[in-house]
Amino acid sequence: MTLMLSSQRPFAQGGNRLCFVHPKHPDRCVKVRRPDFSLEARRRKKGFPKNLKPLSSFDDNLEEFHVMQQLEQQFGMPIFNLISRCYGFEDTDMGRGLTSELIRDHSGHISHTLKQYLWDHDHTEDSQHAVNTFCNQWIDLGVPSRDLLLHNIVAQRNHKGLIVRLVLIDGLGNQNILPMWLQPLTLRRNKARRKTENLRERIEALVNQRGADTFPGFHGQLFHEGVEDKDHEQ
Repeated sequence: MTLMLSSQRPFAQGGNRLCFVHPKHPDRCVKVRRPDFSLEARRRKKGFPKNLKPLSSFDDNLEEFHVMQQLEQQFGMPIFNLISRCYGFEDTDMGRGLTSELIRDHSGHISHTLKQYLWDHDHTEDSQHAVNTFCNQWIDLGVPSRDLLLHNIVAQRNHKGLIVRLVLIDGLGNQNILPMWLQPLTLRRNKARRKTENLRERIEALVNQRGADTFPGFHGQLFHEGVEDKDHEQ
């Protein structure tokens, strides 16, 4: 069955993809390629020799799916304390979409990014605790990753509005030549530690910008809270 997304509003937008609430499952999201940014256009922007790569190598959905499979195979269930689950591909009227877990707060609202939370609330005691927990688990597992960006991490909150979990929802994958399953744990942990140190630096830099008139950049803000979509399906 083809999912009809074009009549919906996306709840978020990344550099290359739009994110929609799944029409049948309010606890899932569907990521589809932005119609204004084709794979051909992405390849044309690359210089030689990257512009000789096959189109599939520029497909974020395909890359994320493969990485998620590798992470689940490598780490098992503990990895899902830190990242969202992936449910595979579904056909949509906007092309093939990748379906994954949609993180919601206890209120039912779609969880805000850590970037949005810090901008609105500062680096509170519970956000500090959540960051420490996330970083310690990331290092302990030795998760290979790209840079941990604030707009790719969401802060799931309980009924009191306190952060109970940080979840990485995008930006997975790594650029290492040696596959992660061939890297010794000590090496993976050292790399993971550097990524978490960079994350803390990004947090400090953002907190120091608080009070400015405009939110820094357009990544990391929701277009809507997702409650109307959730209620519609129940």
